[in-house]
Amino acid sequence: MLLDTAEVVFKGGRGGSGVTSFGKQVHSGPDGGNGGKGGDLYIIATSDLTLLNQFSRKTVFEAEDGKPGRKKKMNGLNGKDLEIFLPFGTSIIDKQTDEIIYELDQIGERKLICMGGSGGKGNWEYRSSTKQAPKYHQSGFEGDKRELILSLKLIADFGLVGLPNSGKSSLLNELTNAHVKTASYPFTTLSPNLGVCEKKFLADIPGLIEGASKGKGLGIRFLKHIEKVGVILHCISSESSHLIKDYNVVRLEISKHSKELLKKTEVILLTKSDLVDKNKIEKNIKKLKTKAKKVLPVSIYDWESLEKLKDLIVKTVKLK
Repeated sequence: MLLDTAEVVFKGGRGGSGVTSFGKQVHSGPDGGNGGKGGDLYIIATSDLTLLNQFSRKTVFEAEDGKPGRKKKMNGLNGKDLEIFLPFGTSIIDKQTDEIIYELDQIGERKLICMGGSGGKGNWEYRSSTKQAPKYHQSGFEGDKRELILSLKLIADFGLVGLPNSGKSSLLNELTNAHVKTASYPFTTLSPNLGVCEKKFLADIPGLIEGASKGKGLGIRFLKHIEKVGVILHCISSESSHLIKDYNVVRLEISKHSKELLKKTEVILLTKSDLVDKNKIEKNIKKLKTKAKKVLPVSIYDWESLEKLKDLIVKTVKLK
């Protein structure tokens, strides 16, 4: 399962309280130290596109609180900073305003999101000529708190797209060892699955049906995933007796969602080619070449066809 959006709460640590303290000697003055600063919370961009999955169960993250002040004018320790790793290409959106406040565009990028609160003053800080023995201190301050939506702009270099049962999940498993659940019934895939082939990320997008753009089947939620892949690998089963219709159904639903998606580089994969004789495969390729420049027959049981697909994955340049 791959999450491409998550709602989270990030918090800087609370500052430690100051302390009220006096030395042990007679007439000793105040010696209560200040509290430590709360830890800051940072986000760091990495190449791991699955990292939003960490928010499937836990959604509140807070840096460590500062420690209270101590006797002998000793300050409390600062809280430890918290670093949260997020996928490269994540948009950070303020939940209250729905505005993008930051985008992680470079791997290794580190951004301060929530500053920790300041520590409170100890009674040592409150001494004066008129108040030589103050018996009070200051509490620590709260750190920044932000309610955010994290959204991946890109989940994969290539997206396997097609009608249910077009062989997308089986192909992903064979190319990447992703171990995706497969079965001969629609909607086995309920969320995008991710794998790596030839150092490129591949995503298996759940099957589309006619009317998906209006919410039918798994609906608009998965049409949105197509926005986040670089190149479309359009899977059509060689067994189908309605190749052009199958192609048009998927393309129509994509266009209804966003005509911009039709501009993405598209390769048609004629899947399950081992189940059809060579003459029919050649005829099917000719039919589909009226729709796309590149049509490639492929079968998970045909090593040569898989090697050709891997070569295509290496050489295909995605359109931004």
